[in-house]
Amino acid sequence: MSDNVYAVSKVVGTSSKSIEDAIENAISTAGKTVKNMDWFEVVETRGFIDEGKVRYYQVSLEIGFRYEK
Repeated sequence: MSDNVYAVSKVVGTSSKSIEDAIENAISTAGKTVKNMDWFEVVETRGFIDEGKVRYYQVSLEIGFRYEK
C-alpha cells in the first residue's frame, strides 16, 4: 500500500441519453480541472419524467483523487 493521500469530490452528471452517458459527462467535465482522479462511486441515480417518458438521467458521483506529494 502506498502513502498517498486522497480527497473526494461529489459531482452530478446529467444526460438525455443514458445513465452511463451521465457518468461520462461528470467525469470528463471534472477531469478538466481536477488532476489525479483514480476512482468513482455512483451514490445516487435519479431521472426526470415528462409526459410518461424518461427525458433526463441524473447521477451523483463521488470521485476520488490523489493529492500531489
